Amino acid sequence: MFLKLYNIFSKEERLGIGQPISHTDDSERNQVLGSSNIDLPSANTGMYQLNILLKSGINLAVRDRGGTSDPYVKFKIAGKEVYRSKIIQKNLNPVWNQEASLLIQNIAEPLYVKVYDYDFALQDDFMGSAYLDLTRLELNSPTEVTLNLKDPSCPVQILGCLLMTVTLVCRETDTRHTKMFLRRNWTPSCKVQNARLLEAHRGDQLWRGVVSVTLIEGRDLKPMDPNGLSDPYVKFKMGCQKYKSKAILKTLNPQWREQFDFLLAEEKDGIIDITVWDKDSLKKDDFIGSCQIDLSGLSKEHTHKLDIALSEGKGHIVLLVTLTASTPVNLLDLSFCMLDNKEERSEIAEKYSLLRSFQNLRDIGIIQLKIIKAEGLMVADVTGSSDPFCVIELNNDRLQTHTVHRSLNPEWNKVFTFNIKDIHSVLEVSVYDEDRDRTADFLGKVAIPLLTIQNGEQKAYVLKNKNLTGATKGVIYLEMDVIFNVIRAGIRTITPKEQKYIEDEQKISKELLQKNYYRVRRCIMVLVNTGRYINSCFDWESPQRSLTAFLIYLVAVWNFELWVIPLMLLILVIYNYCLIRSGKDNRFSSMQELEESLIAYEEDEDDKTDKETERKGLMDKLTALQEVGVAVQNGLDEVASLYERVKNIFNWTVPFLSWMVVFVFSACTIILYFVPLRYILLVWGIHKFTKKLRNPLLIDNNELLDFLSRVHSDVQVVHFHELNQESSQGLMIFKKKNNSG
Repeated sequence: MFLKLYNIFSKEERLGIGQPISHTDDSERNQVLGSSNIDLPSANTGMYQLNILLKSGINLAVRDRGGTSDPYVKFKIAGKEVYRSKIIQKNLNPVWNQEASLLIQNIAEPLYVKVYDYDFALQDDFMGSAYLDLTRLELNSPTEVTLNLKDPSCPVQILGCLLMTVTLVCRETDTRHTKMFLRRNWTPSCKVQNARLLEAHRGDQLWRGVVSVTLIEGRDLKPMDPNGLSDPYVKFKMGCQKYKSKAILKTLNPQWREQFDFLLAEEKDGIIDITVWDKDSLKKDDFIGSCQIDLSGLSKEHTHKLDIALSEGKGHIVLLVTLTASTPVNLLDLSFCMLDNKEERSEIAEKYSLLRSFQNLRDIGIIQLKIIKAEGLMVADVTGSSDPFCVIELNNDRLQTHTVHRSLNPEWNKVFTFNIKDIHSVLEVSVYDEDRDRTADFLGKVAIPLLTIQNGEQKAYVLKNKNLTGATKGVIYLEMDVIFNVIRAGIRTITPKEQKYIEDEQKISKELLQKNYYRVRRCIMVLVNTGRYINSCFDWESPQRSLTAFLIYLVAVWNFELWVIPLMLLILVIYNYCLIRSGKDNRFSSMQELEESLIAYEEDEDDKTDKETERKGLMDKLTALQEVGVAVQNGLDEVASLYERVKNIFNWTVPFLSWMVVFVFSACTIILYFVPLRYILLVWGIHKFTKKLRNPLLIDNNELLDFLSRVHSDVQVVHFHELNQESSQGLMIFKKKNNSG
């Protein structure tokens, strides 16, 4: 397709300085692409900056009924949009006078210029295109260019022309930093991205990192509407980079839960300006308040939770801010890996030793993560490759690597360090493909519970899909080290879990209802089978079994004491532990059965997004029904998860928690054996009745439920299960068979 379009234009047309002529042959085309009037270095050995002054258009094509057009210009390199001009309303001879500066990695790639007519709520109309051969430009010399616009489907017709001044400049720069110039998570609707790149290029600077801002909530905002409420939304600005959150209707305590990324330059654009507005449909939006974030006072590679009061107004906003560097860390240099340094590792181990267990109960431990490389990733670009980068999340901490362009086997060699707030947290590593003109594509994900990490071992993890229910293409190599204090971790286990601020929006799903129904049915069938077994003892279907059960019942009732209860539970936990140690572990078969059922019910949420948008009016009418459905759906999930967590305590799914249970049951057995029950109940009652008096600000909680919330349900066990190459291929074959059936 590229060669066909290139044949349409002559040498002069590609530079925009001549009149159209007939098609060129292959030899002439190759000569144009390969020749130049100056000596240029290889396109792969350096970087170039193309400065463009888009002046005006002359006699552009008519695309509107009124005999005019609303033209704007797109610039593309290698098939990707790099700049978009402003829209000039109702003018066939528009004057832009806009400047753009573009980084060029390969000047052999021509600049593709396309002109469109803007149509509100409709698809924009094509007004013509042209190519600019960059190899024909003289370095450091401004060139006046006239681009004759044509339609590839009708090359004879002239659709007007564009007047520009272009200057090609050779830049000497570190190629590691140029990769961060390509913006992550671009969306077509976010037109301000072009202004950001323009400002960055004009300032002759490269990005040194990413600032990730998570807008969580607002508190006690100023009422601006007659009903005593507001419809607040937030605007962010850092330099020329701007973002706008969604508006939350009729509230003074909005919950946004949105995340935005800013490109960060060294020692510049260190202030993020934040303004809060009340949305009004019939008049100008009302100003609620403002505040600022000074990035110079925040440490890098760390997530900061900020509660900022609004000036010139009332209320607070709560944000998470993370500064991530853009350059990789050389793993051969141990100064970057503090746990690889023996002296620093011993100091950290001493900090979290048992002798210092009660010094800082909130500081559980530390984890060091090395993201080394990935292999065999999914192809996401039309060029047959991908531009992968990783996002690492631990609760509300979120960091990301640099991008490795055009590679299915990227090497990041990046080291991250997180403070552990809960040893039962799950480390999530997601791989995305970077796209400048649309949202990043998902390539794979792994979820790793911190308690399953083996220190210092480099492992290859098979990537999973978004739902973590099946394998996708590729593996990622990670090396992790975890150091934590066992006593602090145990105390943290019986306190409320940290709330995760950014989560996927819950929607009613028939498949999810079916999946949760299947889980509840499995739980109920266990109880039904147990009841049938007991009834069979009463009915003497097996005389030997019934006689044994009768004698055990008589002995247990005659000699019953309260300490027998934790003792029997302790025996059950120890029995399952012995089965596992002896190799008679039956957990894998049940987990594999559940994994296959999850794959059978899996749905593609991305394909449903467009359909739900089209049915937006209908969904508004069914809002009440959806809320009920979501409540029922979550209720089934809670019931199933509660049973599964209780079951998994005794079968050593999470050994750390099972050892805690062994300790608690042993202590309860000894205490109940030596201490009368009345004294224990007296101490417990005094504690429960006076707890609020001793600490009025204490948040009441249920220690048992907090403990159970750390135990993995069967679905979580499937999510966190590590796949090997054979099992991943088997699951993918099963999924294909299920889809074909």
